[in-house]
Amino acid sequence: MFQDAETMRLTGHHAEGEPDEARLRAWYGTRADHDGRLDLAVVEKATGDVVGEAVPNEWDAGNEGCNCRIAFGPGAHGRGLGTKATRLIVRYRFERLGPHRISLEVYAFNPRARRVYEKVGFVPEGVLRDALLWEGERVDAALMSILAPGWFEHRGWPERVGRASSYKG
Repeated sequence: MFQDAETMRLTGHHAEGEPDEARLRAWYGTRADHDGRLDLAVVEKATGDVVGEAVPNEWDAGNEGCNCRIAFGPGAHGRGLGTKATRLIVRYRFERLGPHRISLEVYAFNPRARRVYEKVGFVPEGVLRDALLWEGERVDAALMSILAPGWFEHRGWPERVGRASSYKG
């Protein structure tokens, strides 16, 4: 995943040298020392392969909020894994840890990820203009969030709530 140019572009990750397994293991080994985040591997049940990661991070206890993100490597797209991982991580956050708000950013050149977040119930809040400089081009990022009342109404399936719902995100 960390050696795939398209994954790096979609996540806006500017690589600093070639990541090798030892360096990645060392970095992931330090994650338990960070209270405000949890780095989780996304493992495909059928094969046992790690296909991506889900990361709730930037916990802000005073405002009862956090951020989250997902990333997937080549071959993991188009099979519903991102939607499932997002539902699971958002469910865990809301139902076990109790924040009021979970937010994220998604780059304009990643409509597939934006659709995943919308399917789970994230709603757009605004645009961070020119948030990313990628290969000489400035790229906007959509700021999106999901609030606890919306989550507990639809539990990651807002399309099932119906048009007459009071759901406001």
